[in-house]
Amino acid sequence: MSQKKSYFYKQYSLLLNYNINKDTIVALATPQGIGAIGVIRLSGEKAIDICNSVFGTKSLKKKDLNTAASHTIHFGVIHDDDIILDEVLVSLFKAPNSYTAENTVEISCHGSPFIQQQIIQLFINRGARMANQGEFTLRAFLNGKLDLSQAEAVADLISSNSATSHQVAMQQMRGGFSNKIKTLRQNLIDFASLIELELDFAEEDVEFADRSDLKNLVSSIQRIVQRLIDSFEVGNVIKNGIPVAIVGKPNAGKSTLLNALLEEERAIVSDIPGTTRDVIEDEINIEGVQFRFIDTAGIRETNDIIESMGVEKTYQQIKLSSIAIYLFDAHEITAAELKLIIDDITPHLHNSQLVLVANKIDKEDLEYTKKEFSAFPDMLFISAKERTGIDEFKKHMVQLFDNQTVNMTETIVTNARHVEALRHTNSALIKVLEGLNHNVSGDFLAMDIRQALHYLGTITGEISSDTLLANIFSRFCIGK
Repeated sequence: MSQKKSYFYKQYSLLLNYNINKDTIVALATPQGIGAIGVIRLSGEKAIDICNSVFGTKSLKKKDLNTAASHTIHFGVIHDDDIILDEVLVSLFKAPNSYTAENTVEISCHGSPFIQQQIIQLFINRGARMANQGEFTLRAFLNGKLDLSQAEAVADLISSNSATSHQVAMQQMRGGFSNKIKTLRQNLIDFASLIELELDFAEEDVEFADRSDLKNLVSSIQRIVQRLIDSFEVGNVIKNGIPVAIVGKPNAGKSTLLNALLEEERAIVSDIPGTTRDVIEDEINIEGVQFRFIDTAGIRETNDIIESMGVEKTYQQIKLSSIAIYLFDAHEITAAELKLIIDDITPHLHNSQLVLVANKIDKEDLEYTKKEFSAFPDMLFISAKERTGIDEFKKHMVQLFDNQTVNMTETIVTNARHVEALRHTNSALIKVLEGLNHNVSGDFLAMDIRQALHYLGTITGEISSDTLLANIFSRFCIGK
């Protein structure tokens, strides 16, 4: 482990024992830079006292926040002795009714970086210390305000960039996912306790746990766990954006389509075939759904080594995408030729949906073009250069997402750590079922059940380690 990582984990190990040394922490909770206001957050046993020591009226008369009620806002000034730093609003949250379950104060000041730094430094001089990354949320977890999966959902909520990713993060932060995991775990614990009891009375050869009931329970839990694992494929694209590969022959208008979707000149457009040698990727939010559109190199036979590498990447992107757009010049291809192209692309699709898009349409011959390709009823017709049909194209993308996604009221897994724990849980449950089918002894069943319980517990934080927590909370911003 590097010296930097070793120091980082040491800091978090100390932080996990902060009940022994309850530091009061401070950080800027809003983004760095100039803005209308900035919010500085204090949390810890002495948070109110520290703020109290520098908070008062314009005449520098003290205002006692200790006597104020929780969840109230107070206008005044922050001053360093007789120097007023800023007029502020102080929001007061008294323990345990705060985000961290500690005394918490949030100071809304003007958005000058200089003012913010002056106030933070003043609080440090009065006994606070700078917060580590994610330390406010870590304290919320350690104090029982959030479980670990809810804490991770906080980070997802902050980074959500679409209505769907926001909705999933909100559901998880409010405990939808963790409640399901806790229910599964509790059901296993109830039966595991009976198995463990049998082991205590092994000499009497008694069974407290009905094996058929246990088999039904484990089968039911295993099906739910598998459904959660399967939901990750959708959850991952919701969180990171739906990958859409734009493929076709050179000069079909792929880069022009990307530019039309983004409404900016993102990709180079040229009449020279083979201009795009590598993949170009950008994101666009359509009706609350985040898409990652990937402009690829034109598919054709070529002796150019660099262009050949680009074509190979195109096939890789088709395989990795959720949606593959085959774009073609409506004037340079026949329906029969298109059928052969589809047969060539299909083996590369994996789980992708193929969308056929006829480009460079003219209003005068649109009906003729539609008739030519009437064998493909779901085909879209656009002119990327003239922006014709782009709105219909976007609506079709959203419709494809609506058709392939699971019910948003169901629990969806979006976290790679969670799905890995669920896969380990699933493996342990399969071993339990195999053991029941082969009438293995209770001690072997108990081992596999304990494994399943362990991995379910790592999701919610009922089982955790310093290294795990350090890895999770290091991804948070400092003010959260």
